[in-house]
Amino acid sequence: MKKVLFINGSPNENGCVSIAMDEVITVLSDNGIQTEKIWLGKKAMPDCMACMKCQETGKCVFQDQVNEIASEIDEIGGIIVGSPVYYGGPNGRLTSFLDRLFFSIPDDKFNGKLGASIVSCRRGGASAAFERLNQYFLMENMHVVSSQYWNQVHGFSAEDVKKDEEGLQTMRTLGRNIVWLLKAIENGEKSNIHIPEHEEKTFTNFI
Repeated sequence: MKKVLFINGSPNENGCVSIAMDEVITVLSDNGIQTEKIWLGKKAMPDCMACMKCQETGKCVFQDQVNEIASEIDEIGGIIVGSPVYYGGPNGRLTSFLDRLFFSIPDDKFNGKLGASIVSCRRGGASAAFERLNQYFLMENMHVVSSQYWNQVHGFSAEDVKKDEEGLQTMRTLGRNIVWLLKAIENGEKSNIHIPEHEEKTFTNFI
């Protein structure tokens, strides 16, 4: 079974987002699913420059984790992204990274994979950030995994999040849904039920 990749976009490697992700990872690991969690770090994150070089070479011109993920995309069955809430949205570091990731990798590489976003906030803005992150999956023929509530945890610190019983339960439910869907996809492939093949994309402009 393909592994699930977790992308932690928080500037704090072991902060609130990491605690939430670890709750999901525990469920996946308990069910025999391989996971990998990467942290984007604290250094400046390049924005997509729309240089279009990736469309020629298949690689982003910035040599960072985007290209590392691209090299193993065929072995990834699900992508889970996580961000703190900044002014009602996800942080710029993560969105800059995801802009380049999803633009530089061919569309068909994402087809049929699972996607989910996790957000952390002290008080408000989580649902808007959650919706923003899900747009990456919804534009790439990916399947957005649901839970019993929006995938959010609350707290100012990692210790606060550990006390958010509903938030952590939401993470565990998300994990179980990921397990079920990955197994359903794997069994479907074995039964000759394959991921849909799609038409070549048509692009139109609104003038």
